Amino acid sequence: MSNDNCETPDVVLVGAGIMSATLGVLLKELLPDLTIQMFETLNGPAQESSNAWNNAGTGHAALCELNYTPMRADGSIDISKALAVNTEFDLSRQLWTYLVKHGAIGSPADFIHPVPHMSFVRGADHVAFLRKRHAALTAHPLYAGMEYSEDREQLRTWIPVVMEGRGSAEPVAATRMDTGADVDYGALTRLLVAHLHRSGGVAVNYGSRVTDLDREKDGRWRVEIEDTKTGERREVVAKFVFLGAGGGALPLLQRARIPEADGYAGFPVSGIWLRCDNEAVAARHNAKVYGMASVGSPPMSVPHLDRRIIDGKRSLLFGPYAGFSTRFLKHGSLLDLFRSVRLDNIGPVLFAARDNFGLTEYLIRQVLETNAQRFAELQGFFPHAERSDWRQELAGQRVQIIKRDPVHGGILEFGTEIVASADRSLVALLGASPGASTAAWIMLRIVDMCFEAPPARLREIIPSYGESLIDNPVLCRKVRADSAAALGLHDVAPAAPAAAAA
Repeated sequence: MSNDNCETPDVVLVGAGIMSATLGVLLKELLPDLTIQMFETLNGPAQESSNAWNNAGTGHAALCELNYTPMRADGSIDISKALAVNTEFDLSRQLWTYLVKHGAIGSPADFIHPVPHMSFVRGADHVAFLRKRHAALTAHPLYAGMEYSEDREQLRTWIPVVMEGRGSAEPVAATRMDTGADVDYGALTRLLVAHLHRSGGVAVNYGSRVTDLDREKDGRWRVEIEDTKTGERREVVAKFVFLGAGGGALPLLQRARIPEADGYAGFPVSGIWLRCDNEAVAARHNAKVYGMASVGSPPMSVPHLDRRIIDGKRSLLFGPYAGFSTRFLKHGSLLDLFRSVRLDNIGPVLFAARDNFGLTEYLIRQVLETNAQRFAELQGFFPHAERSDWRQELAGQRVQIIKRDPVHGGILEFGTEIVASADRSLVALLGASPGASTAAWIMLRIVDMCFEAPPARLREIIPSYGESLIDNPVLCRKVRADSAAALGLHDVAPAAPAAAAA
């Protein structure tokens, strides 16, 4: 509990994860006189989805994730989603660069490290797809420096543990971007919350569960909070409320009873990793290697073999294997899903269930997999993996969006969605991947929607604010070079100037 608690804060942030922390830091930098209170049910920040072991820490920049580049019906590759995600991550890098340069974050090595991002495929059809994908991406300046190879000797130098023990008959290929990163979002969240805590006018409250939201006659929000240890209840009245509680955001949005929330429901997907903490093994794999997703699988279930650097220690992570739980949070209740079904969303839920039977079948198969089957999947990436080096790790809980749709009645969406009251006094963030990696982009949208922040100050923090990095590759090159230098990441060397005409 902080001494900056008051009964009428300007802003209430629900949840102490990467989203609330990012929004709080942006608001205090832009509008320093705001009073802010953060409420977290658990006993510290980043203990749910933002925890390092609950996500892949990829720093999603669409460098290796094949689901961001689908093949069109005519056989061409659609790179529009990849370009969008690629540049959204740049906004996070710019924010972190600003915070490092201004001393809010002491050392970038406390949360981010350079790790190449790679896509790896097997089989002639998948190799042909990856070759075509590489050509489509590298035709755009944003993907300068992406390497492609089908040469096994080259691949052995990039990813030795992936290639050792692999038969020579099967075609294989990979792309590699040396500019990739591994991000410990748990550590980053703790750094951001600590910076907020040091700021005047900010109170951070742990063990504090938000139980209800009611709109006052003057448009403000009465927020009810329960102390999880004593059961004591108190209330604050705020001008603006942000629900950034991961899977817990939907139940709170429903309690707010705003018409904009009608029809929204959630579909929880859990996950399991295989984790290797053997330093000698982890030292031999310096990459995040993404493969092709199984048919019917959700986007967060794309298989990948990642180097992770958490608390200064190298580990490997493989998975995730999808599962199902009726909890909306890892520390939630088995009744979460059932409590979220209401008259206004039962229709969309049933329509979405009808149209996503393949996903249901996939989840059932995943839940029924044995440990031996999971390890066999790992060996598809890492043929010489030793079972004694790996153990199971429960991943974070994700809640996908179900909402009304005029054509289908209800649809299941993968991604993140902002749901706001008409007067922009309450905003909830629903959904999952790419999530944490694009936190700055998402929070800038909320700032633009709900606050009158000075544009000049925004450009001091985010130099590309108001510009499209997709359409302005010169600016993109500049901000990437600047953030790479500040954050200790690798950068693509600028192209040599063309020779002058004779």
